[in-house]
Amino acid sequence: MNFKDTVLLPKTDFSMKANLPELERKLLSHWKGQNLYQKISDKTKGRPLFVLHDGPPYANGHLHMGHALNKILKDITMKYQRLWGKDCPFVPGWDCHGLPIEWKIEEAYKAKNLNKDQVEPLQFRKECREFAQKWVDIQKDEAQLLGAFGDWNNPYLTMHYRSEGQIVAELHKILMNGSLYKGLKPVQWSVVEKTALAEAEVEYHDKVSPSIYVRFPLPEPLQGIDNVSAVIWTTTPWTIPANRALSYGEDITYVIAQEDGNHPFLIAENRLNAFAAETGLKDVRILKNVSGKDLAGLKAWHPLHKVGYDFQVPFLAGSHVTTDQGTGLVHTAPSHGLDDFEVGRQYGLEVPNYVGNDGVYHAHTPLFAGIHIFKGNSVVIQALKEQDALAFETTLTHSYPHSWRSKAPLIYRATPQWFVSMDQTGLRQKALDEIEKVKWFPPQSKNRLKAMVKDRPDWCLSRQRSWGVPIAIFVSKATGEPLKDPKVNDRIVQLFQEHGTDIWYAWNNEKFLGPDYNPNDYEKTLDILDVWFESGASYAFVLEQRPELTFPADLYLEGSDQHRGWFQSSLLVSCATRNKAPYKAVMTHGFVVNDQGHKLSKSSGNALTVEEILEKHGADILRLLVAGTDTSEDLRLSTDSLKRQEEIYRKVRNTFRYLLGNLQDFQAKDCVSYDKLPDLEKWVLGRLFILQTQIVEGLNTYNYHILFGNLYNFCVNDLSAFYFDIRKDSLYCDSRSSPKYQAVLTVLHHVFQYLCLWLSPIISFTAEEAWQTRSPDESIFLQDMPSLPHEWHNAALAERWDVVRNVRRVVTGAIELERSQGHIKSSLEAQVLLFVEESSVFDVLKSFALEELMITSKLVLIHEKSEDGFTLTDGPAVRVKVSDAFGHKCERCWRILEEVGTIPETPTLCHRCADVVKNG
Repeated sequence: MNFKDTVLLPKTDFSMKANLPELERKLLSHWKGQNLYQKISDKTKGRPLFVLHDGPPYANGHLHMGHALNKILKDITMKYQRLWGKDCPFVPGWDCHGLPIEWKIEEAYKAKNLNKDQVEPLQFRKECREFAQKWVDIQKDEAQLLGAFGDWNNPYLTMHYRSEGQIVAELHKILMNGSLYKGLKPVQWSVVEKTALAEAEVEYHDKVSPSIYVRFPLPEPLQGIDNVSAVIWTTTPWTIPANRALSYGEDITYVIAQEDGNHPFLIAENRLNAFAAETGLKDVRILKNVSGKDLAGLKAWHPLHKVGYDFQVPFLAGSHVTTDQGTGLVHTAPSHGLDDFEVGRQYGLEVPNYVGNDGVYHAHTPLFAGIHIFKGNSVVIQALKEQDALAFETTLTHSYPHSWRSKAPLIYRATPQWFVSMDQTGLRQKALDEIEKVKWFPPQSKNRLKAMVKDRPDWCLSRQRSWGVPIAIFVSKATGEPLKDPKVNDRIVQLFQEHGTDIWYAWNNEKFLGPDYNPNDYEKTLDILDVWFESGASYAFVLEQRPELTFPADLYLEGSDQHRGWFQSSLLVSCATRNKAPYKAVMTHGFVVNDQGHKLSKSSGNALTVEEILEKHGADILRLLVAGTDTSEDLRLSTDSLKRQEEIYRKVRNTFRYLLGNLQDFQAKDCVSYDKLPDLEKWVLGRLFILQTQIVEGLNTYNYHILFGNLYNFCVNDLSAFYFDIRKDSLYCDSRSSPKYQAVLTVLHHVFQYLCLWLSPIISFTAEEAWQTRSPDESIFLQDMPSLPHEWHNAALAERWDVVRNVRRVVTGAIELERSQGHIKSSLEAQVLLFVEESSVFDVLKSFALEELMITSKLVLIHEKSEDGFTLTDGPAVRVKVSDAFGHKCERCWRILEEVGTIPETPTLCHRCADVVKNG
């Protein structure tokens, strides 16, 4: 008889090779066909609500790896919350306005040698809207390829009419409460994009700038010394034409110094040596000491006073002046610096308007009209040389603000803009107070946002662009003050919600102002609103207006860069209009980098696209990478890291395959009650109970990498290397009707059920495939997470099995040594003598069938100390001696036993196998 046919080998259609890209496409089609998200929503409706508000990505290109990381994290979060009994509606959103989209349309015009400013504004806005909608549709499909569930058929868009109307309504609330004002201030300005930029749109790169020392001649003797020049240092020579003062420190000591043969100069005393060293001055003598206070009332000629700048500039005390670098005297151009502007405001200085939106000096700029400031540095330096005003010239490499979109350097430029005051109505303090009430993950991220809110200037809301929500405010031509009329505001909002914001540019004033005002007395504000205000106000047109959602959200989850962006803008808008934060908790994640920790970018050739990864590896591999990474840090992505995830996936998949192969026709109704299970099976169920507790802890802190690490270790160490290894003999060779066999299947059934559910938020496609292998007509995502019976938690039993497993490590090590040396081929050929000195360990071990647990044909437990034999330095105090087992090999189970050969009908079988073959 061929006894191999009597062995109960695993059998399943769940293949070893997943072919994830093909599997995922099939399941996506299946989920869409059965409208799975709606079925989930119907099932969970009425349960406790958990709202994660989706921060809107820009609709201007394919999803990149940063998007994928974010979408996967959000999806894992929502799926776990649903598993634990929550109703978790997820409304995806898109940011559809602003510079990133407008820039793409401009690029298309430039490719045709056309200028955007020559295009009819409504036509330009129409093209921007169509472009945004195209990419919304593309990104929707790409996000679903990641396995992300959501209301993809009904997302929120900032360009929806109702969204645009509500954004303006939020702006009007800030106008009415006195926080909004129009003022002249220097803002970070992009001369390429011709607009002010938000702090979140600024990134810093190294830049090589000219570094010059400039002489400002004093018209009168100083301390009795003629021909003294005040010396300043700057890295922006192009701002010299706008100079209107020299700032000094009242508590700084200055000196009049001179190199033999040259004119004397004024400089801070403790900057003299550094200045002389850098400029190569020799034999410099100090002629006089001058107190900072003694500089009050002094004036100096503008360094270009002979060529168009025929005026003197005052010395003004400034609290911003230090002697950390430079000369202790600060070139002050109120048009081009925040500190400069504040000094100018304090003393009533002129704020010259020399530089246009495009970075070109205006026609009224003496000497430099028509020159672009990017070329202005060299031109100004040459003019200073010709006027003998240039003391020294070199270059400096320093970190400098650039536009995140055009990558061009930014300038500070004073222009009339709309601002939200941080302090006029106490907005800063409200925001700081609310930050303390929010839960932050990781906790230290709270301090980052606090520091930013504490130190930020007033919020510049206006942009000089075309595509976006207009700052829909009327300004009186007579007074320059904004119109504050609730009826007008309500009319504007209602019209926007019905017709969209294009009408602001197409309709006349009368339709908005109504009968109470003369339309000729007011002018529209044509600036558009900062897109960060739009997305920041999204709680108003999403959380508060979607019936399935609620305000505030339970969670905002975005990258750590959103401390500067969406986290902060949402907080400020909400505090300004609602006096509270729009979120109860905030979770942040890092960026996607390569193995060397460098940012991924196409230009550097190190970028792996989402499409490439999905086509080659599948979404579940990417989801594993996200779940297995501490995402509070950066996620390292490379070909090697993906290969590591494939190996991890293979082990998890094989765990499912082994479970499914053995369960075959086993059903829940066949389960054995807990009290009839052997101790090993009870131990496994106890591990499930502990895992459930650990998972809940991971969910509460959003530490998915710890959660998955526990699940992975359970699959690899507790199951594959221990429980499956031990019980495969029973599964393959015991009778189907034997109590032990039924007990093992009972545990496998529970393990499969919980493991599949626990992993479904992470490897969603694979978990669905595995679940439907047993239940073809059910989706795992329509299942509830069953509670675990408390009787499964048996701490005393777990302690006993810890002892067994520690001893097993020593026995396995001893057998492996013998096998590696060629003395035996497998553990079943071994007889083991196990010497145990410690009584407590011996008492635990003597109650177990150790041959089965150690997978040997015979094991003798000896309660005595042995001086020789195998042991482990980090293991228990036991010794192991391995020799060949006595007897013959059972042809069916392969154990070597003395009883083999004693049964005449089946002389090649052991008693157990002979009974199974005979009775089935």
